[in-house]
Amino acid sequence: MPSAGQPSGRAGRPNRLEPLAHGFGSALVLRDVPDKDKPDSHGGGLGSPVSPLRPRANTTSSSSSSSGSAPGQAAQPTAPGSGETSPTADLYAHRAAPKPGHRRSGSGSHIFSGRNTAAAGGCSSATSPLTNALPAGNICPSGKITGMVPRTAVRSDVLGSGTGNYGHGSIVRGGTGGNAGDASSRRAVARVDPQEVTRAGNEHYKKGNYGEALWFYDKAAAMCPSNAACRTNRAAALTGLGRLGEAVRECEEALRLDPASGRAHHRLASLYLRLGQIENARRHAFSSGNQPDLMELQKLQAVERHVGKCGEARKIGDWKSALREADAAITAGADASPWIIASKAEALLRLHQVEEADSVLSTLPKFEKLCLDTKCFGMQPDSYIFIIRAQVEMVLGRLENAVEFAEKAKRMDCRNIEVTMILNNVRSVARARSQGNELYESGDFVKACAAYGEGLKCNPLNPILLCNRAACWSKLGQWEKSLEDCNKALRIQPNYTKALLRRADSYAKLERWAECVLDYEFLIKEIPDDTKVAEALFDAQVALKVSRGEEVYNMKFGGEVEEVTSLEQFQAAICLPGASVIYFWVASNKQCSQITPFVDSLCTRYPSANFFKVDANESPAVAKAENVRVVPTFKIYRRGTRVKEMICPSQQMLESSVRHYSQ
Repeated sequence: MPSAGQPSGRAGRPNRLEPLAHGFGSALVLRDVPDKDKPDSHGGGLGSPVSPLRPRANTTSSSSSSSGSAPGQAAQPTAPGSGETSPTADLYAHRAAPKPGHRRSGSGSHIFSGRNTAAAGGCSSATSPLTNALPAGNICPSGKITGMVPRTAVRSDVLGSGTGNYGHGSIVRGGTGGNAGDASSRRAVARVDPQEVTRAGNEHYKKGNYGEALWFYDKAAAMCPSNAACRTNRAAALTGLGRLGEAVRECEEALRLDPASGRAHHRLASLYLRLGQIENARRHAFSSGNQPDLMELQKLQAVERHVGKCGEARKIGDWKSALREADAAITAGADASPWIIASKAEALLRLHQVEEADSVLSTLPKFEKLCLDTKCFGMQPDSYIFIIRAQVEMVLGRLENAVEFAEKAKRMDCRNIEVTMILNNVRSVARARSQGNELYESGDFVKACAAYGEGLKCNPLNPILLCNRAACWSKLGQWEKSLEDCNKALRIQPNYTKALLRRADSYAKLERWAECVLDYEFLIKEIPDDTKVAEALFDAQVALKVSRGEEVYNMKFGGEVEEVTSLEQFQAAICLPGASVIYFWVASNKQCSQITPFVDSLCTRYPSANFFKVDANESPAVAKAENVRVVPTFKIYRRGTRVKEMICPSQQMLESSVRHYSQ
């Protein structure tokens, strides 16, 4: 029976569109992700960014609730006559309107599930004969609802995926409405229920499927463009995808919609901390009206402390401490801060670890200009990053890139003295190298040497200019000066190939053969296919033996691993000058087939040694005389005396022994 004051019959029936709008409006109370790692599922209530729709005046609320609603998720409508309206009521009124050609049967009956009926205040017509019915099928063109089942007892009704459904789809009695996978996802979107779409996104978020979660949060945000919770949910998914700049903008939009959103402030504080924007992080940590999270506050204080110490170490040139503190700040929480990562690269550069500095800069996240209202070591953060890039590029010889980065830094921070000085240095080095190269090509080595020197006045530890000037000194026959410049360049960049080549050549001109051999041995590992380096190594090894008074006759460059088939050949081989490496092998043996190419490469890399191989199956007499029972076996002889024997050695052990005994 209708309550007192509630109209009955067809004449007093309220407008059909309004209760349906109420039903959609209550569903728009979306849930925010409760913290940075875990979405929640509790009801929005009065604290939701979107107010529940006001029920129609002169109606009474029903206490019935939908079996499809989760516990605690019933909307809390405002009191009748309060005058409060939902900001989304007009937006979704057109969605609630019946489609052309459809009509509802029953006087004043509502064609949506019991869940939405309860959420809208439980409003239903007193004259409807199907007040306890739930739809479980399509609306036919005739207007009749097919598959309506009266509910006579309390049941555990759970929404299923259904097919050919209208609204909520099929009702599965006493079961579970599918899983959180594709079926429920399609159902949620098909029903155009923002709350269900958000829940589907939350399920993906919990599983770490941030891309899928973002897709659902996008849909929810499109349905509720004025809902701050949609924005913070999108920020959570974007953070999981590593798109921090976009996440920041989503949180800022959420605060524009709801300045008191504690969740948006919390997320922004966490994001700004990761980006190294300490002041912004602190401002949002204390802006939510609540005490900041203790763990986040400790991380903020730790990052601030380490950054401060890094700046102090930078001022006095204590680059080891600066590197340590930058690493500590990153570990403490500023793991995505471009300028703190750049400060680590700067420390590595000053410690002459150029390759490491370049590697660190390559890990920088995609830089996005945000609200950077703080200084970084007296510079704008983005300008500082470009300045460090410019200096690393300059040391590595990529001067065009260096000039480009330095000019970008200057445009961003045109009044900074340090930026201006570094730009001038980069330009001077680039100009000096260009002029020096032209003079070197023309054969004017004296002027070329002077041109490189002018660049070194601006940047005394530039390895490119030092190495180029060393080449000029070498052409002028001043080997000691050439050696000095090469040593300086290699202290800055230890693996600089050109500097190693020129230093080895200077050692050879100065007849310092032991140092010369060491440099060429290092180079042959770096560039094993360079025959000129291999030949230079051979000549240096021969010269070293002569300087020691050793016999060097019959030594030749570019020899191959020779085959020994008789005892006579074997005896002659082990008595040759220098070291003789004997390789006992069997063609069908797997280990032999794996190490044979390496033995061939050793023959090229250590030309002063003699390499021989004996097939144990083809020459059993030699194998028996040497008591070889396992292959591969290696024996090294010097002047007929065995000095080393190795059975199935590793490549590292074999090369180490060959190097040792071939010197």
